[in-house]
Amino acid sequence: MDSMDQSTGEVACPGELHDDLDSKDDTLEGKIDMLNGKDDMLDEESRKATMAQEDPAFYSDAAAYWDNIPATVNGMLGGFAHINVADISGSDAFLRSVFKMKNPPGHERAVDCGAGIGRITKHLLQKHFGKVDLVEQCQNFIDRAKENFKGSRKIGRCLCQGLQHFSPEPDTYDVVWCQWVLGHLTDADLEDFFRRMARGVKSNGVIIIKENVSSSGTVELDEKDSSVTRPESLLLDIIERAELRILKNTKQSNFPKGLYEVKILCLRPKTCV
Repeated sequence: MDSMDQSTGEVACPGELHDDLDSKDDTLEGKIDMLNGKDDMLDEESRKATMAQEDPAFYSDAAAYWDNIPATVNGMLGGFAHINVADISGSDAFLRSVFKMKNPPGHERAVDCGAGIGRITKHLLQKHFGKVDLVEQCQNFIDRAKENFKGSRKIGRCLCQGLQHFSPEPDTYDVVWCQWVLGHLTDADLEDFFRRMARGVKSNGVIIIKENVSSSGTVELDEKDSSVTRPESLLLDIIERAELRILKNTKQSNFPKGLYEVKILCLRPKTCV
């Protein structure tokens, strides 16, 4: 059967047909090469992220970075202060839904992990809890938080400490809130952190995490602030290894295009109902 070019109604001669097939082969090979190249880039990115986490400087470099960031809302949000309202609104809606669950957490005490200057405590946590503790490794941020909350009866302890070292007393918190900070922990330290927080919550307490997730399927390294962005699959794997179960898993909405996808998860130890 002759090959018909349906766009012109003309019959293609054998030579033209052969050239067309060669062209398609070249295009296919080009796409394969491009995909292989992309896979190589992702493998390299993952390798760099793994090596960075194995370097002791992973933590000291992050501390040095944040020591030079202004103690402002814009500083806390990496220059994206305009997303503050949408962020708090999404978190508030999520937290309210958590309080409506079966066997919900109480309202007595929460801890803001990676609290910075207390942005989340101020606009969210102090509205829902009687006391809020702040944990932050940057002394400048903790000092600003103390100034911001001076005289407030809602604020408990302000600890200047990295999360890799934070270990609360058992059965202390109704809610452990972690946002945009877990990428500063290595995979191993994140699992250990989850286990310590599991011991630190009450029997009906929960751990809430709000983090960027990568869409590439691999761990992405930010050399500037010495942090990683994990794909959701890895985050869920670490949660599983830490023997936590997921009660809720939602996506933050109303953020500008071009930003990482942000997931909000509510976790509880598997040993608790």
